[in-house]
Amino acid sequence: MEDLPKNPIEAQGMLFKAIYLKFGKEALPIIKDVCRKQGRSLGFKIKNKLSDSNLSTVATAFSKSYNPNDIKIIELSDKKFRIQGNKCPFGLENTSRELCEAVMEIDAEYFRIAVNEDIQLRIIKTVADGDEYCDTLYDFKNK
Repeated sequence: MEDLPKNPIEAQGMLFKAIYLKFGKEALPIIKDVCRKQGRSLGFKIKNKLSDSNLSTVATAFSKSYNPNDIKIIELSDKKFRIQGNKCPFGLENTSRELCEAVMEIDAEYFRIAVNEDIQLRIIKTVADGDEYCDTLYDFKNK
């Protein structure tokens, strides 16, 4: 039976994986650029909908887009947002860390636009690299 995506995000992930498998590391800058643009678009949309651009406000809105069975909020404040997930919404499990980093430009740019350009995303663990769960941290760069 044909492997069909359950939603548009999984379909997007299937496309990213297919491009990465065919073209390897050469495809990563293209994937990263497209994902960054998607993140910018989403970041501007959420910024216009929210009453403030505090990290905690944006992170709360961001979290509502995920299935609560798949992610767990570890820390949520105006200085840090840390989440762990047991499933990749893009279906990137056991592909590569570098593909995860390219695709996660969506989320990184979303937060840079919606919160502040000094926010950074740190991928501590990723199921794309074979880890048991994803562990991501958003915080501010040291000035």
